[in-house]
Amino acid sequence: MDLDPSTLNRALPLRDQIYHKIRNLIVVGQLKPGEVINEVAIAEALGVSRTPVREAVKRISDEGLVKILAQTGTYVAPISRADLEEAYVIRRALEMESARRAAAKLTAAASELLEDNMAAHRLAISRGRYATAIQLDDVFHRTIAEICGLPMIWRAVDISKAQMDRGRYLAIPRPGYGEQTIEQHEAIFDALKRHDAEGAARAMEHHLETSFRNTLEVAADLLD
Repeated sequence: MDLDPSTLNRALPLRDQIYHKIRNLIVVGQLKPGEVINEVAIAEALGVSRTPVREAVKRISDEGLVKILAQTGTYVAPISRADLEEAYVIRRALEMESARRAAAKLTAAASELLEDNMAAHRLAISRGRYATAIQLDDVFHRTIAEICGLPMIWRAVDISKAQMDRGRYLAIPRPGYGEQTIEQHEAIFDALKRHDAEGAARAMEHHLETSFRNTLEVAADLLD
């Protein structure tokens, strides 16, 4: 595990930083389903007390990524089909509305942000920088939420989509997956530029459904 204590900012709340570290290790697959979460070892590796680690793990368990079993231990949760479907339903509802509202508010400046994002995303895929590509994918969706003036939409999505993200890291290296995502982003953007609210919502729905189906396919052997 990448638990470099030098990356912690001791002036900021440790539990939040540790939360992001452990959550990211689970999402990208460095901590695999069923693997033990050793709070003592993590605390020692980071040079902190066990308290912020325990608080971080509890927060992650609230998101369904960790199972805390009394008298047994703490483990990385399996990738559940039910959890994937729930995350997809939440994300589809919120992001279709986000795209619908953003269509009426797209400005020239916002268009440039989305264009730059897609260019960077395309470059990351071409160079096999998949972690960067997923981060840029998230920025694309977050930007749309910000354009529509409802940034809390993205915060809600970001919390609920962790299970889908685990599948995305498995799927993205597959030939054509990254290029498909970019094409679908372009379709969403084209509808936004036309100020076509329903077209943007439909393009977003198609994009998220494709991502969900791809995740189910690639994670089939891991699903609980």
